[in-house]
Amino acid sequence: MAFDIEDYLSVKKALVDRELEALLADGSKSPARLLESMRYSVLAGGKRLRPILALAAGEAVGADPEKVMPAACAIEMIHTYSLIHDDLPSMDDDALRRGVPTNHRVFGESTAILAGDALLTDAFGMLVAEGIRRGVSERVICEIVSDIAESAGSRGMIEGQAIDLALTGTKGVTLPEVERMHALKTGAMIRVSVTSGARIGGADEYQIQKLASYADAAGLAFQITDDILDIEGEGNLGKERGNDERRGKSTYPGLAGIDESKRIASELTRKAVGMLEGFDHRAGALRQIALYLGSRNH
Repeated sequence: MAFDIEDYLSVKKALVDRELEALLADGSKSPARLLESMRYSVLAGGKRLRPILALAAGEAVGADPEKVMPAACAIEMIHTYSLIHDDLPSMDDDALRRGVPTNHRVFGESTAILAGDALLTDAFGMLVAEGIRRGVSERVICEIVSDIAESAGSRGMIEGQAIDLALTGTKGVTLPEVERMHALKTGAMIRVSVTSGARIGGADEYQIQKLASYADAAGLAFQITDDILDIEGEGNLGKERGNDERRGKSTYPGLAGIDESKRIASELTRKAVGMLEGFDHRAGALRQIALYLGSRNH
């Protein structure tokens, strides 16, 4: 039977959504308005790409998906925090995210900042508590916590955001500079999603490195495709189209053109799939996800 990537993504997204709903239940001790703000952004939808990649990487090495789920959800909570903060007036000042008004437009800037702070912090506590409860070894949890902290922090996603702000409106930006920005701002959390799932499944260091290279290539293809869709995508992107150009953002299409950007994304997709040579049929989902990410039209 042919692999149905749309069905796979839909099923996994539903599992992640259900888990996030339970983790952010109303029984939390957080103040009501703060929790409402956190839930608003986390449960607003989204592709759930990062947690799905964690689950798929776990599958590739035989992990129990129940053991992968805490790391998958922690990464999604951290990703959502980053979106809340990126949308703030002091950053990108976006009005829409995931098809709904951005957090600060609904709850105010102060509550939005606190909601992001809470999601980032709570993610690590949940990962440790739920990971141990579900039988993930303390050594593996420590490795994953260290990996995620580096990927989300000043040497990863945050550095990427700082570079993005510095390059905005700047003349003479080069493709290598944009690639580095994407590798940090978007790629670091995609990479740690894949390696976290693999670590929980007991992958050896050779497998971890191959999967990390897969994630690097697939993640950059994903971001380049996103940049293209911002210009010529079909359907509802869940955010305002054309924002990159209006703000003077440095993007692959802006520097290399649409056709060359599509060629690069296609080449990166082939590279990502090639990194999975040596893995068996259980890596089928990862292969199909890479192909899907590099060929989206919405």
